Amino acid sequence: MFVAQGTAATWPEEVRRLARERDAVILAHNYQDPAIQDVADHVGDSLELSRIAAITDASTIVFCGVHFMAETAKLLSPDKTVLIPTDQAGCSLADTIDADQLRSWKAEHPGAAVVAYVNTSAAVKAEADVCCTSSNAVAVVESIPPDQPILFLPDQFLGNHVRRQTGRDNIHVWMGECHVHAGISAADLRAQVEADPAAEVLVHPECGCASSAIWLAGVGDLPADRTRILSTSGMLGAARDMTAKTALIATEIGMLHQLRKVNQHTTFRPVNPKASCRFMKMITPELVLRCLREGHDEVQVPLDVAERARQSVERMVAIGRPGGAR
Repeated sequence: MFVAQGTAATWPEEVRRLARERDAVILAHNYQDPAIQDVADHVGDSLELSRIAAITDASTIVFCGVHFMAETAKLLSPDKTVLIPTDQAGCSLADTIDADQLRSWKAEHPGAAVVAYVNTSAAVKAEADVCCTSSNAVAVVESIPPDQPILFLPDQFLGNHVRRQTGRDNIHVWMGECHVHAGISAADLRAQVEADPAAEVLVHPECGCASSAIWLAGVGDLPADRTRILSTSGMLGAARDMTAKTALIATEIGMLHQLRKVNQHTTFRPVNPKASCRFMKMITPELVLRCLREGHDEVQVPLDVAERARQSVERMVAIGRPGGAR
Protein backbone atom coordinates (compact mmCIF):
# COMPACT_ATOMS: atom_id res chain seq x y z
CA MET A 1 0.00 0.00 0.00
CA PHE A 2 1.40 3.38 -1.04
CA VAL A 3 1.73 5.66 2.00
CA ALA A 4 1.83 9.42 1.37
CA GLN A 5 5.18 10.90 2.42
CA GLY A 6 5.07 12.63 5.78
CA THR A 7 1.71 11.14 6.80
CA ALA A 8 0.30 7.87 8.08
CA ALA A 9 -2.51 8.05 5.54
CA THR A 10 -2.55 5.89 2.45
CA TRP A 11 -2.17 7.66 -0.85
CA PRO A 12 -5.90 7.50 -1.78
CA GLU A 13 -6.87 8.81 1.67
CA GLU A 14 -4.44 11.70 1.41
CA VAL A 15 -5.61 12.54 -2.11
CA ARG A 16 -9.23 12.64 -0.99
CA ARG A 17 -8.39 14.77 2.07
CA LEU A 18 -6.43 17.29 0.02
CA ALA A 19 -9.14 17.39 -2.64
CA ARG A 20 -11.71 18.28 0.02
CA GLU A 21 -9.49 21.02 1.40
CA ARG A 22 -8.98 22.51 -2.05
CA ASP A 23 -12.63 22.04 -3.10
CA ALA A 24 -11.32 20.08 -6.07
CA VAL A 25 -12.90 17.57 -8.40
CA ILE A 26 -10.47 15.02 -9.85
CA LEU A 27 -11.00 14.00 -13.46
CA ALA A 28 -9.04 11.12 -15.00
CA HIS A 29 -8.89 9.92 -18.57
CA ASN A 30 -9.34 6.23 -19.39
CA TYR A 31 -5.65 6.00 -20.31
CA GLN A 32 -4.37 7.00 -16.88
CA ASP A 33 -2.62 4.63 -14.48
CA PRO A 34 -5.21 2.37 -12.74
CA ALA A 35 -4.42 3.80 -9.29
CA ILE A 36 -5.21 7.31 -10.53
CA GLN A 37 -8.40 6.13 -12.23
CA ASP A 38 -9.53 4.56 -8.97
CA VAL A 39 -9.01 7.70 -6.87
CA ALA A 40 -10.66 10.07 -9.35
CA ASP A 41 -14.17 11.43 -8.93
CA HIS A 42 -14.89 10.83 -12.62
CA VAL A 43 -13.20 8.65 -15.24
CA GLY A 44 -14.06 8.82 -18.91
CA ASP A 45 -13.22 9.87 -22.43
CA SER A 46 -12.60 13.42 -23.60
CA LEU A 47 -16.28 14.19 -24.26
CA GLU A 48 -17.49 12.90 -20.89
CA LEU A 49 -14.80 14.76 -18.99
CA SER A 50 -15.41 17.95 -20.99
CA ARG A 51 -19.08 17.86 -20.04
CA ILE A 52 -18.25 17.32 -16.37
CA ALA A 53 -15.76 20.20 -16.43
CA ALA A 54 -18.46 22.46 -17.83
CA ILE A 55 -20.99 21.78 -15.07
CA THR A 56 -18.98 20.99 -11.93
CA ASP A 57 -19.66 22.98 -8.78
CA ALA A 58 -16.09 22.50 -7.53
CA SER A 59 -13.91 25.62 -7.54
CA THR A 60 -10.86 23.62 -8.72
CA ILE A 61 -10.53 20.99 -11.43
CA VAL A 62 -7.58 18.61 -11.22
CA PHE A 63 -7.22 17.02 -14.64
CA CYS A 64 -5.28 13.77 -14.78
CA GLY A 65 -4.74 13.51 -18.49
CA VAL A 66 -2.69 15.35 -21.10
CA HIS A 67 -2.38 19.09 -21.51
CA PHE A 68 -4.96 19.71 -24.25
CA MET A 69 -7.58 18.04 -22.02
CA ALA A 70 -6.83 20.39 -19.13
CA GLU A 71 -6.91 23.33 -21.57
CA THR A 72 -10.35 22.20 -22.73
CA ALA A 73 -11.56 22.11 -19.14
CA LYS A 74 -10.31 25.68 -18.69
CA LEU A 75 -12.14 26.77 -21.83
CA LEU A 76 -15.40 25.38 -20.48
CA SER A 77 -14.89 26.60 -16.91
CA PRO A 78 -12.93 29.88 -17.30
CA ASP A 79 -13.75 31.07 -13.77
CA LYS A 80 -12.43 27.91 -12.13
CA THR A 81 -8.86 26.98 -11.26
CA VAL A 82 -7.69 24.15 -13.52
CA LEU A 83 -4.64 22.15 -12.49
CA ILE A 84 -2.70 19.37 -14.20
CA PRO A 85 -0.15 17.38 -12.17
CA THR A 86 2.52 18.22 -14.77
CA ASP A 87 2.29 20.56 -17.73
CA GLN A 88 4.89 18.42 -19.49
CA ALA A 89 2.19 15.86 -20.29
CA GLY A 90 1.78 16.76 -23.95
CA CYS A 91 0.34 14.87 -26.92
CA SER A 92 2.13 13.67 -30.04
CA LEU A 93 -1.09 13.95 -32.06
CA ALA A 94 -1.84 17.52 -30.96
CA ASP A 95 1.72 18.47 -31.88
CA THR A 96 1.18 17.51 -35.54
CA ILE A 97 -0.57 20.81 -36.32
CA ASP A 98 -0.35 24.37 -35.01
CA ALA A 99 -2.51 27.46 -35.58
CA ASP A 100 -0.30 28.86 -38.37
CA GLN A 101 -0.47 25.58 -40.29
CA LEU A 102 -4.24 25.48 -39.91
CA ARG A 103 -4.64 29.06 -41.12
CA SER A 104 -2.59 28.21 -44.22
CA TRP A 105 -4.70 25.10 -44.87
CA LYS A 106 -7.91 27.10 -44.49
CA ALA A 107 -6.61 29.63 -47.03
CA GLU A 108 -6.23 26.78 -49.55
CA HIS A 109 -9.88 25.74 -49.02
CA PRO A 110 -12.02 28.88 -48.63
CA GLY A 111 -15.53 28.12 -47.42
CA ALA A 112 -14.65 24.75 -45.89
CA ALA A 113 -15.90 23.90 -42.40
CA VAL A 114 -13.09 23.08 -39.98
CA VAL A 115 -13.63 20.10 -37.68
CA ALA A 116 -10.88 19.80 -35.08
CA TYR A 117 -10.46 16.66 -33.04
CA VAL A 118 -10.33 17.59 -29.37
CA ASN A 119 -6.71 16.35 -29.37
CA THR A 120 -5.48 19.81 -30.38
CA SER A 121 -4.19 22.93 -28.67
CA ALA A 122 -6.52 25.77 -27.69
CA ALA A 123 -4.88 27.91 -30.38
CA VAL A 124 -5.91 25.36 -33.03
CA LYS A 125 -9.41 25.04 -31.58
CA ALA A 126 -9.73 28.81 -31.91
CA GLU A 127 -9.31 28.44 -35.68
CA ALA A 128 -11.92 25.67 -35.93
CA ASP A 129 -15.68 25.81 -36.44
CA VAL A 130 -16.42 22.83 -34.22
CA CYS A 131 -14.50 20.23 -32.23
CA CYS A 132 -15.22 16.53 -31.94
CA THR A 133 -14.11 13.44 -30.07
CA SER A 134 -13.81 9.92 -31.42
CA SER A 135 -17.23 9.14 -29.92
CA ASN A 136 -19.11 11.93 -31.74
CA ALA A 137 -16.94 12.70 -34.80
CA VAL A 138 -19.48 11.17 -37.21
CA ALA A 139 -22.36 13.09 -35.60
CA VAL A 140 -20.39 16.34 -35.79
CA VAL A 141 -19.61 15.86 -39.48
CA GLU A 142 -23.22 14.91 -40.22
CA SER A 143 -24.34 18.19 -38.63
CA ILE A 144 -22.56 20.08 -41.44
CA PRO A 145 -24.40 20.61 -44.77
CA PRO A 146 -23.49 17.73 -47.12
CA ASP A 147 -22.35 20.04 -49.93
CA GLN A 148 -19.91 21.97 -47.71
CA PRO A 149 -16.28 20.79 -47.85
CA ILE A 150 -14.72 19.83 -44.53
CA LEU A 151 -11.19 20.11 -43.22
CA PHE A 152 -10.77 17.33 -40.63
CA LEU A 153 -7.75 17.44 -38.36
CA PRO A 154 -5.36 16.28 -37.12
CA ASP A 155 -5.81 12.48 -36.98
CA GLN A 156 -5.68 10.79 -40.39
CA PHE A 157 -7.03 7.46 -39.16
CA LEU A 158 -10.06 8.97 -37.41
CA GLY A 159 -10.61 11.25 -40.41
CA ASN A 160 -10.63 8.31 -42.80
CA HIS A 161 -12.97 6.42 -40.48
CA VAL A 162 -15.40 9.37 -40.51
CA ARG A 163 -15.14 9.56 -44.30
CA ARG A 164 -16.11 5.87 -44.55
CA GLN A 165 -18.95 6.16 -42.06
CA THR A 166 -20.51 9.24 -43.62
CA GLY A 167 -19.82 8.41 -47.26
CA ARG A 168 -18.69 11.99 -47.83
CA ASP A 169 -15.95 12.46 -50.40
CA ASN A 170 -15.52 16.18 -49.68
CA ILE A 171 -13.59 15.65 -46.42
CA HIS A 172 -9.95 16.72 -46.55
CA VAL A 173 -7.92 14.98 -43.84
CA TRP A 174 -4.77 16.26 -42.13
CA MET A 175 -2.00 13.65 -42.05
CA GLY A 176 -1.39 13.55 -38.30
CA GLU A 177 -1.30 10.54 -36.01
CA CYS A 178 -1.02 9.47 -32.39
CA HIS A 179 2.30 7.67 -31.95
CA VAL A 180 0.71 5.08 -29.67
CA HIS A 181 -2.31 4.25 -31.81
CA ALA A 182 -0.32 4.37 -35.03
CA GLY A 183 1.96 1.73 -33.51
CA ILE A 184 -0.88 -0.79 -33.17
CA SER A 185 -0.47 -2.50 -36.52
CA ALA A 186 -2.56 -4.76 -38.68
CA ALA A 187 0.11 -7.42 -38.21
CA ASP A 188 -0.36 -7.22 -34.43
CA LEU A 189 -4.11 -7.54 -34.83
CA ARG A 190 -3.94 -10.43 -37.28
CA ALA A 191 -1.52 -12.38 -35.11
CA GLN A 192 -3.69 -11.97 -32.02
CA VAL A 193 -6.83 -13.09 -33.87
CA GLU A 194 -5.04 -16.11 -35.30
CA ALA A 195 -4.02 -17.06 -31.75
CA ASP A 196 -7.57 -16.60 -30.43
CA PRO A 197 -10.06 -16.82 -33.32
CA ALA A 198 -13.13 -16.79 -31.04
CA ALA A 199 -12.29 -13.44 -29.44
CA GLU A 200 -14.25 -10.21 -29.81
CA VAL A 201 -12.20 -7.45 -31.47
CA LEU A 202 -12.56 -3.80 -30.41
CA VAL A 203 -10.48 -1.23 -32.31
CA HIS A 204 -10.13 2.48 -31.60
CA PRO A 205 -10.51 4.57 -34.79
CA GLU A 206 -7.18 6.35 -34.13
CA CYS A 207 -5.36 3.05 -34.62
CA GLY A 208 -3.16 2.49 -37.62
CA CYS A 209 -4.89 -0.86 -38.00
CA ALA A 210 -8.46 0.52 -38.10
CA SER A 211 -8.75 0.62 -41.90
CA SER A 212 -7.04 -2.75 -42.17
CA ALA A 213 -9.43 -4.22 -39.60
CA ILE A 214 -12.43 -3.28 -41.74
CA TRP A 215 -10.80 -4.69 -44.87
CA LEU A 216 -9.66 -7.89 -43.13
CA ALA A 217 -13.14 -8.41 -41.72
CA GLY A 218 -14.56 -7.93 -45.20
CA VAL A 219 -12.36 -10.65 -46.72
CA GLY A 220 -12.85 -13.02 -43.80
CA ASP A 221 -9.45 -12.74 -42.11
CA LEU A 222 -11.12 -11.17 -39.06
CA PRO A 223 -14.54 -12.12 -37.68
CA ALA A 224 -16.87 -9.59 -39.34
CA ASP A 225 -19.61 -10.02 -36.73
CA ARG A 226 -17.17 -9.57 -33.85
CA THR A 227 -14.93 -6.75 -35.11
CA ARG A 228 -15.99 -3.25 -34.10
CA ILE A 229 -14.43 0.21 -34.47
CA LEU A 230 -15.27 2.07 -31.25
CA SER A 231 -14.27 5.05 -29.15
CA THR A 232 -13.18 4.34 -25.58
CA SER A 233 -16.70 5.07 -24.32
CA GLY A 234 -18.05 2.79 -27.04
CA MET A 235 -15.69 0.04 -25.88
CA LEU A 236 -16.93 0.46 -22.33
CA GLY A 237 -20.53 0.13 -23.45
CA ALA A 238 -19.74 -2.97 -25.48
CA ALA A 239 -17.84 -4.54 -22.60
CA ARG A 240 -20.79 -4.24 -20.20
CA ASP A 241 -22.93 -6.57 -22.32
CA MET A 242 -20.15 -8.84 -23.57
CA THR A 243 -20.42 -12.58 -22.99
CA ALA A 244 -17.35 -13.66 -24.97
CA LYS A 245 -14.57 -15.50 -23.17
CA THR A 246 -11.91 -13.08 -24.48
CA ALA A 247 -11.74 -9.69 -26.18
CA LEU A 248 -8.80 -8.15 -28.03
CA ILE A 249 -8.48 -4.41 -27.43
CA ALA A 250 -6.67 -2.11 -29.84
CA THR A 251 -6.08 1.12 -27.96
CA GLU A 252 -3.86 2.50 -25.19
CA ILE A 253 -3.48 -0.13 -22.48
CA GLY A 254 -4.84 2.09 -19.67
CA MET A 255 -8.31 1.38 -21.08
CA LEU A 256 -8.12 -2.24 -19.98
CA HIS A 257 -8.63 -1.25 -16.34
CA GLN A 258 -12.09 0.20 -16.95
CA LEU A 259 -13.11 -2.70 -19.20
CA ARG A 260 -12.11 -5.22 -16.55
CA LYS A 261 -14.04 -3.32 -13.88
CA VAL A 262 -17.33 -3.45 -15.79
CA ASN A 263 -16.96 -7.07 -16.92
CA GLN A 264 -15.10 -9.58 -14.79
CA HIS A 265 -16.17 -12.59 -16.86
CA THR A 266 -14.43 -11.65 -20.11
CA THR A 267 -10.64 -11.63 -20.38
CA PHE A 268 -9.55 -8.36 -22.02
CA ARG A 269 -6.17 -8.50 -23.74
CA PRO A 270 -4.28 -5.71 -25.54
CA VAL A 271 -3.56 -6.18 -29.23
CA ASN A 272 -0.21 -4.52 -28.52
CA PRO A 273 0.87 -4.77 -24.84
CA LYS A 274 3.43 -1.99 -25.44
CA ALA A 275 0.76 0.55 -26.46
CA SER A 276 1.34 2.83 -23.47
CA CYS A 277 1.31 6.61 -23.82
CA ARG A 278 4.36 8.05 -22.09
CA PHE A 279 2.63 11.42 -21.84
CA MET A 280 -0.42 9.99 -20.06
CA LYS A 281 1.86 8.06 -17.74
CA MET A 282 3.71 11.25 -16.76
CA ILE A 283 0.86 11.75 -14.29
CA THR A 284 2.08 9.84 -11.24
CA PRO A 285 0.67 9.41 -7.71
CA GLU A 286 3.43 11.62 -6.33
CA LEU A 287 2.61 14.41 -8.79
CA VAL A 288 -1.10 14.20 -8.01
CA LEU A 289 -0.25 14.85 -4.34
CA ARG A 290 2.05 17.75 -5.26
CA CYS A 291 -0.66 19.20 -7.45
CA LEU A 292 -3.20 19.16 -4.62
CA ARG A 293 -0.77 20.45 -2.00
CA GLU A 294 0.96 23.19 -3.99
CA GLY A 295 -1.42 24.02 -6.83
CA HIS A 296 0.99 22.96 -9.60
CA ASP A 297 0.65 23.18 -12.54
CA GLU A 298 -2.08 25.74 -13.22
CA VAL A 299 -3.46 25.89 -16.77
CA GLN A 300 -4.11 29.26 -18.38
CA VAL A 301 -5.41 30.13 -21.85
CA PRO A 302 -4.99 33.67 -23.29
CA LEU A 303 -8.36 35.44 -23.29
CA ASP A 304 -8.38 36.21 -27.03
CA VAL A 305 -7.71 32.53 -27.84
CA ALA A 306 -10.07 31.21 -25.17
CA GLU A 307 -13.13 33.06 -26.39
CA ARG A 308 -12.87 31.69 -29.93
CA ALA A 309 -11.79 28.20 -28.86
CA ARG A 310 -14.64 27.95 -26.35
CA GLN A 311 -17.21 28.29 -29.11
CA SER A 312 -15.90 25.28 -31.04
CA VAL A 313 -15.75 23.15 -27.88
CA GLU A 314 -19.25 24.17 -26.75
CA ARG A 315 -20.61 23.15 -30.16
CA MET A 316 -18.97 19.73 -29.68
CA VAL A 317 -20.53 19.29 -26.24
CA ALA A 318 -23.95 20.37 -27.52
CA ILE A 319 -23.89 17.77 -30.31
CA GLY A 320 -22.94 15.06 -27.82
CA ARG A 321 -23.12 11.47 -29.02
CA PRO A 322 -25.29 9.86 -31.70
CA GLY A 323 -28.83 9.10 -30.61
CA GLY A 324 -28.85 11.90 -28.06
CA ALA A 325 -26.49 10.10 -25.68
CA ARG A 326 -24.25 12.76 -24.27
